[in-house]
Amino acid sequence: MSRSPALPVRREVRRVFERVADRYDAAAVLQQEVNRRLLERLDVMRIEPARVLDLGAGTGALSGALLKRYPQAQVIALDLAPAMLAHARRRGRLWRRPLCLAADAEALPLKRGSVDLIVSNLALPWLTELDRAFAGFARVLKPGGLLLFSSVGPDTLKELRQAWAAADDGMHVHDFVDMHNVGDGLMRAGFINPVMEAEHITLTYRDLDALVRDLRDTGAVNIAAGRRAGLTTPRAAAAMRAAYERFRQPDGRLPATCEIVFGHAWAPQSLPQRRSNGAVGVPIASIGRRGQR
Repeated sequence: MSRSPALPVRREVRRVFERVADRYDAAAVLQQEVNRRLLERLDVMRIEPARVLDLGAGTGALSGALLKRYPQAQVIALDLAPAMLAHARRRGRLWRRPLCLAADAEALPLKRGSVDLIVSNLALPWLTELDRAFAGFARVLKPGGLLLFSSVGPDTLKELRQAWAAADDGMHVHDFVDMHNVGDGLMRAGFINPVMEAEHITLTYRDLDALVRDLRDTGAVNIAAGRRAGLTTPRAAAAMRAAYERFRQPDGRLPATCEIVFGHAWAPQSLPQRRSNGAVGVPIASIGRRGQR
């Protein structure tokens, strides 16, 4: 799947989330709401997994919920940023924590067919090669395993994008992938019966500074390769703020629209052909030791 040439750089993604790890949960209102809605979708899924992968686990809120939902399952929390996992490994209870693994979702270091269920909350927008990532998900899932995820669509932060467009011609907000293209990518990876749906959630803020602060504290900053180099000029920043004021609501609040995409698909009944993608198979028994460093 072809993404915009202005793609997040993986090292930069890790650096950003390392930096915000300690303040992430306090600002992650949207992420927590999407997490709740994502878990609701598991209620109708006929699956009793023995091993669950929380992909892009962050501080582990989803991992903790999965430990409760599947008390007999092993839950693996995987994230690119070790500082986020430092919080995730405290989820659950003393005798049952998630196994934490610092690794790249685009090169999963797990054995073929080793996972029954992959759940991912808002991690897909940070991936640079969705086709490669989806192929990896299909590889590590057992035949008939389930992938359930949330992502964001092109309407996300549309007010901020329009306000910046009135100020200059730079790229200040990511171009998020349309859900139909995500569905096509799942099909190319061999997933069966992908189902995609979108919901819109509108957050409101007292002022633009509060919105920017939430974006910064959850790592949702502009790290696209095509962003303008150097600092934004005061004139452009003032023009953007003036343009955003056009969206102020009758109650005096500023809106920030988020298009949330929910999707699920089933792994094929036979494992995909073995193909090298740079990932090294790690025995599941060793993940706990590796993740607890």
